[in-house]
Amino acid sequence: MATLEIHDLHVSVEAENGPREILRGVDLTVKQGETHAIMGPNGSGKSTLAYSLAGHPKYTVTGGTVTLDGEDVLAMSVDERARAGVFLAMQYPVEVPGVSVSNFLRTSATAVRGEAPKLRTWVKEVKETMEALQMDPSFAERNVNEGFSGGEKKRHEILQLELLKPKIAILDETDSGLDVDALRIVSEGVNRVRETGTVGTLLITHYTRILRYIKPDYVHVFAAGRIAESGGAELADKLENEGYEAYTKGGASE
Repeated sequence: MATLEIHDLHVSVEAENGPREILRGVDLTVKQGETHAIMGPNGSGKSTLAYSLAGHPKYTVTGGTVTLDGEDVLAMSVDERARAGVFLAMQYPVEVPGVSVSNFLRTSATAVRGEAPKLRTWVKEVKETMEALQMDPSFAERNVNEGFSGGEKKRHEILQLELLKPKIAILDETDSGLDVDALRIVSEGVNRVRETGTVGTLLITHYTRILRYIKPDYVHVFAAGRIAESGGAELADKLENEGYEAYTKGGASE
């Protein structure tokens, strides 16, 4: 069973007046098959956690450990983390001019699987997954995210998730900027992956609306760079009714 273990994680970023601590001792364990929702106000450190786990160079880990199946994630390069099974769906997916979606996906799958997928089965797999996400087949020949709408970019992120089959999926505000229909389609894609029971999901969001489609096993409230409270799905209902005011006592920037 794949397990991501985060222990006493401290992360800083470089600011005008020197390093500024954002994460202040995060402890979290995500096991294969579990879905953890990370909720909290702007500036609480949610996205910092996501990008630190993925290895973004902007963030400096100053203390703590992160392991995946006992292996030191923090010692891995970004591509090594991806090959080990860490997947990040970004809040703002970037454009990659000159690289088609089909080439990007097959190259990524080859890197993760250790060998190129057989072309005939791969083409079928991509086509079926795109159909499930209601993506036009022509997207496969377009450059990655170039000219894509916000909803199209998010569907492309979930297309990658479904095809790459990671051990740990970190979804950073996947619901951001989605209309009701796109949110439902994207959520259905996430749920298809969850139903395999082979992935642990870390779902980062401000709002409870995505949790109406993706039911979390655990909800954690982030405030001032650490987990302030944890509970079951009922905690999200409490946040919907009461907001984050009880947890905001200063904070860090994402």
